[in-house]
Amino acid sequence: MTESQGEKEGTYLVTHAEADSAVLKDVHDGQVHALAGNPGVEERDVLEATIAPEPPLDVAWRVVDVESRRSLSIERSDEPPTAQEREIAADQAVGDLTRRERAGVGELHVFTVEPERVRVTVDDVLEDEATLTRAARMGVDRVEVRAADGVVSVRYLP
Repeated sequence: MTESQGEKEGTYLVTHAEADSAVLKDVHDGQVHALAGNPGVEERDVLEATIAPEPPLDVAWRVVDVESRRSLSIERSDEPPTAQEREIAADQAVGDLTRRERAGVGELHVFTVEPERVRVTVDDVLEDEATLTRAARMGVDRVEVRAADGVVSVRYLP
């Protein structure tokens, strides 16, 4: 991220978009930027972009330049957690989380939860903006959530 003359360069997640406005969240520092207009973005878009304050009040922002744009997808998979994910969950206490890097790009997060909390945990992951922010920061395009028998895995995939 660089800043000059009020401009700010970074990676932004579009958290809200309407016809005449949008809200960007910087995935590295968490700062939220309300845009004075919508430059054609949609919720779950990720922009590598430069933004600048909109004169005269400098309270809203505008997109100056877009280096790249991609859209994130997040989905609940019908597939159960893999054998590796089940082994990780079995080796940790209920409530624990293990993070593992994937070969190449992305990560694998494995939660061990009470079996009756699996559905609630999956819903929480799918609805949590932090899941998308993390995916944008990692540079992945897809998040897949798998669950069964007290195991919830979150796969951040290219």
